[in-house]
Amino acid sequence: MKRFAPTVLPAGRVDFPVSVPVLIVGAGAAGLTAALAARESGAQVMVLERDTVPRGSTALSSGLVPAAGTRFQAAKGVTDTPARFARDIQAKAKGLAAPRLVEALTTSIGPTLEWLADAHGVPFELVEGFLYPGHSLLRMHGTPQRTGAELMACLTSAVTRAGVDVVTDAHVHALYVSADRVVGVGLDRPDGTTETIGCEALVLACSGFGGNRDLVRRHIPEAASALFFGHAGNEGDAIAWGTALGAGTRDMGAYQGHGSVATPHNILITWALMMEGGFQVNAAGQRFSDEHQGYSEQAVAVLAQPGGVAWDIYDEPRHRIALQFEDYRNAAAAGAIRSAADIRTLARSLGLPEATLEGTLAATIEAASGRQSDPFGRDFSTKPVLAAPFYGVKVTGALFHTQGGLLVDERARVLRASGAALPNLFAAGGAACGVSGPAVWGYLSGNGLLAAIGLGRIAGAAAATRCRR
Repeated sequence: MKRFAPTVLPAGRVDFPVSVPVLIVGAGAAGLTAALAARESGAQVMVLERDTVPRGSTALSSGLVPAAGTRFQAAKGVTDTPARFARDIQAKAKGLAAPRLVEALTTSIGPTLEWLADAHGVPFELVEGFLYPGHSLLRMHGTPQRTGAELMACLTSAVTRAGVDVVTDAHVHALYVSADRVVGVGLDRPDGTTETIGCEALVLACSGFGGNRDLVRRHIPEAASALFFGHAGNEGDAIAWGTALGAGTRDMGAYQGHGSVATPHNILITWALMMEGGFQVNAAGQRFSDEHQGYSEQAVAVLAQPGGVAWDIYDEPRHRIALQFEDYRNAAAAGAIRSAADIRTLARSLGLPEATLEGTLAATIEAASGRQSDPFGRDFSTKPVLAAPFYGVKVTGALFHTQGGLLVDERARVLRASGAALPNLFAAGGAACGVSGPAVWGYLSGNGLLAAIGLGRIAGAAAATRCRR
């Protein structure tokens, strides 16, 4: 099937046989949330999705969304505020995340999750048992299976019930403009035919550019060789369209990495294993970093090891914690997880030096007891020491999702570099700049879905308001 390059064209005398007030490109979490918000605001909505089934990057994630001050937290005795959440975001991003965007997302995401639960039946609940890196309180919310695929299924059902038209196998390749206003799009179908659809407002929810190797090499060269664990459609179309219209961009070097994807199985292994006391070693059986710095920047540390691989080492209690995640259960079923009655037997099973791995484990126990300091600065004293039987899994580092994108304001309007808003163009999720600062170290757990669902609702409502005006 022929694919067209993303482009911006003058509308001229282009005919639009079908036109809708709000048109959304992309049916991931951002696009579907935007559609629900626009529909609730009274606008007719159409969502265009290039795939046969709406999935997006969300379906490949754990589907966890951070939020502060929710009733789900209150029910578990967690007292949290948007201001505290904002401080955690800025602490991870070293104060370099866009302040107004941080404020808009942290204040709106709690009510948004409750709205999705109450109005649209998405069964959110607070994830308990461990803190994700960078969060000072329990604030990750997920659906029961803790998978992005389950979250996408819930959102897809919600838009169907809301009467939103989701057109699949519709690959948008062109925006048609009159002056600087988008008046429609051009799309191609699997059979090679093309169509045009008009609109009054356009929401770009077609994710980032992690699948575009040229853009990755240009903006985040450190991840150029990493496994891309995102959606193949993340080719940077929104960046191409927005910049052609004069939009600015921000934080193009930011991204979500992950230092624990089972290889060669390509299954995500939850970072809860590390946060609860596990550790990583390289092929020499030695630790190489502070695993508590965050799973995003750990991708860089893992890729720097021989062969770009590492091994997660943990024990039975941590294994039981991980079993609450479907991805981990899938990895176990695929044979990625090894277990043994003692550390030397585990080392043989994983192909690691027995004496070295035994010594590495002993060093973590000494650090936990306070008898020696950890050379990487990690505090092992807050969790129980590892004890037999032991578990291990071979992993690699991966690029999940880019966090830089089109410059947007707190109303999800796409902005020129000067700060002036384009008249009817909005962006959410990976298409927009996020709140992770300029580099991999700024990613706070859940920032991707925070921007997808949080900005998605803001963008959909704002687009509907723009049509009414």
